[in-house]
Amino acid sequence: MFCLKEKDRPLVRKLLSAGCCVRCVLRFCSVGNSSSYRRTEQEIHKDLLAFIGELESQNASGEEKAEEPLNKRMRTDEESITECDSPSDVCPVCLGVLQHFCSPTFVKQVSDTVKKHQYELESLVLTVSLPAQLLVREHSCWLYVKGEIRDKSMCLGKDDVVQVKDAFKWAVQGKIGQELNAPVLAKSPCEVNVGFVHPETDEDCHFLANSCPDCFKPTKNKASIFTRMAVVKALEKISEQTFCRQVLSMSTTETEEQMLSAGHHGAPHLCLHCWCVQGRYNKFSRELPQTPWLIDGERRMEGSVEELITTPLLSSFRADGLNFSSSGREDVDVINQSSDKVRVRDLQIVSREAISRMKEGEEEKTKTYSALIWTQKIIDQSDLDFLENIKRLVHSMSAVPLDTHHFTLKLHTQAGTYIKEFVHGDFGRTKPNLCDLLKTEADILELDVESVDIDWPPAIPD
Repeated sequence: MFCLKEKDRPLVRKLLSAGCCVRCVLRFCSVGNSSSYRRTEQEIHKDLLAFIGELESQNASGEEKAEEPLNKRMRTDEESITECDSPSDVCPVCLGVLQHFCSPTFVKQVSDTVKKHQYELESLVLTVSLPAQLLVREHSCWLYVKGEIRDKSMCLGKDDVVQVKDAFKWAVQGKIGQELNAPVLAKSPCEVNVGFVHPETDEDCHFLANSCPDCFKPTKNKASIFTRMAVVKALEKISEQTFCRQVLSMSTTETEEQMLSAGHHGAPHLCLHCWCVQGRYNKFSRELPQTPWLIDGERRMEGSVEELITTPLLSSFRADGLNFSSSGREDVDVINQSSDKVRVRDLQIVSREAISRMKEGEEEKTKTYSALIWTQKIIDQSDLDFLENIKRLVHSMSAVPLDTHHFTLKLHTQAGTYIKEFVHGDFGRTKPNLCDLLKTEADILELDVESVDIDWPPAIPD
């Protein structure tokens, strides 16, 4: 039995009458123990009916009450109840997510999809993507429930309602882990994402754009302005009165229950992602750009650091695609002095937090460069000694003469410092610059990155 209290009795009755699924009833009664959601729909329904006294009444009379049953969609005959009724029997709040997709059949569907890719899993983490319109339906139900309990001098905060994705995970993730023989952990390099779509109700949240237009602004990377984050902001901003008025204006009858009109469930989209792989690389060719070099759709150079590194990774992970993120960039002609192309070391699977750590450290890490400099005037060591005392743009700097017009400049700088611009001045736009300091024209002929001073990722023993 659930941890339900006497005050929950009318709430359970009201939610069942409105057609809510049994797991949504538990959510709005603030049932927070995961074991309750792992039970079958039949078991939960039977206990809820017993809690509100309906089951005993039916057993005593041997027949249904004359009045309309609490929930036409849920039957008390255990033989006839299935985990997934017809598509028309859909919970109006979760749109079937906690109803049709918490069954052993769906668990097996997810597990079989993972097995088909033949991944060797030591663990997994389950993530869930839900359509934005569920937020509107959740808000509607919350206001509906508030109206019921307000008469009884009780209070239900929005944070007291268990989230759909949490309830879904509690119901299925342990079973998926058992099917795959892999424990479900809060942090795992293998992420199994179940994404739900429900195109039939996509327009449920469109009315918010009229009330809160500043929350819905087009962005380059989003196909729709009605993102979950935008809807969340709008629901925080819109008043309860305006929300109810807008929702009711879309209904054919002005009853409170119309706020919870049901739709048909859509099929979930399942994808496996993502492994975060990190390592360090050295580039050994001045003809190799870091990323594919395309100008007006035309490739200017064959190959790139990104392609040389990611092509074998895509093959090894049997992935459809990846994002290549580098900490700092080098021009096409920046290299290390060694042999050919690219060499990768310390390649390893890391957590998502590690990627954030790499980005956060960009401002703190330093780089050591070696640059071959040409000068127009004749120079000697005495012309270069003063450079060692300049630390405005760099942490340290020294110079070694090679001949009367060339010297090697060693620099230890903050990552992101523009070395070439520091040398030639970029037509006077970079101050100070080496041309001004040496009082002669100067240019950089070759630039090598000798080290990137960041202790990440950890070295892998040979």
